[in-house]
Amino acid sequence: MKEHKVKLAILKQLSAGGFHSGEELGQEFGVSRAAISKHIKGIQQWGVDIFRIQGKGYQLAAPMQLLDESILKAKTHKPLELIPIIDSTNQYLLERTEQLESGTVCIAEYQGKGRGRRGREWISPFGSNLYLSVFWRLDAGMAAAMGLSIVVGVAIVEALQAFGIQGVKLKWPNDLYYQDRKLAGILVEMSGQAGGAANLVIGMGINLRMAEQTAGITQPWTSVGEILGEQNFDRNLLAVELVNAIHQALDDYELHGMSHFVERWNPLDNYLGRKVKLIMGNREIEGIERGINEQGAVLLETKQGIEAFIGGEISLRGQA
Repeated sequence: MKEHKVKLAILKQLSAGGFHSGEELGQEFGVSRAAISKHIKGIQQWGVDIFRIQGKGYQLAAPMQLLDESILKAKTHKPLELIPIIDSTNQYLLERTEQLESGTVCIAEYQGKGRGRRGREWISPFGSNLYLSVFWRLDAGMAAAMGLSIVVGVAIVEALQAFGIQGVKLKWPNDLYYQDRKLAGILVEMSGQAGGAANLVIGMGINLRMAEQTAGITQPWTSVGEILGEQNFDRNLLAVELVNAIHQALDDYELHGMSHFVERWNPLDNYLGRKVKLIMGNREIEGIERGINEQGAVLLETKQGIEAFIGGEISLRGQA
């Protein structure tokens, strides 16, 4: 974190808007103009678009609101750390489960090694999105964690609705979509011993104001900024809304299980009633998607009737 101190301070200055010369920034932080230039290049490697005009200085290509740890901590009810630059919020919590209070949150501005489901990379440019993870100790054990990404997915969509973001749907088992484009993903990882409590880390990445051309992303995606259009929104308040919704959903899940999340999921299911393929390794199963059951399994209507599946990935490829 220490090695990023000047870069983060420069970003804070730039996020205030306007041009800032290398000389001005150098005087502010007690370094040379050459050092400022080097720091700017490092910031650009985080995915931040900064441009320079001779005689005027540096400016952000688009406005940026930085996360504020004091606001986040004041409006949430569990321990929370904002670590602007991190490898992975999930990994950070997974390495500390024995000393953490259940409900602890880690939020970042940038992930160098963000990951999605099935070991895929999660592209995490600085300040564009939200990257957060929650640690939860589930006393009922690992078997009871089945379908937890469904619980969290429902909570996030409902929190977005409360924030004024309508039309977001769920893709089984762990993605949020808007008009068939990906908005957010959820990754649940766990550790623990059979017969003991499960240590769960629930990670979420949601696109907020990501640049249209972002290297490394090939699938169709959208963002909160695109959905809301010109309407401004507060990243800090949205983060608070999502964290509190996840905490509430996990409390509800421990008390009541999956049952009432099923009825909340099905109206939000992006593929309900649509012909899909379920890809399970080399196997592909075609059918009409019919929602989920109380175990969190996806239901497909196939030639054999209604079948439940707990693994695999839904695809519309080749489907009408």
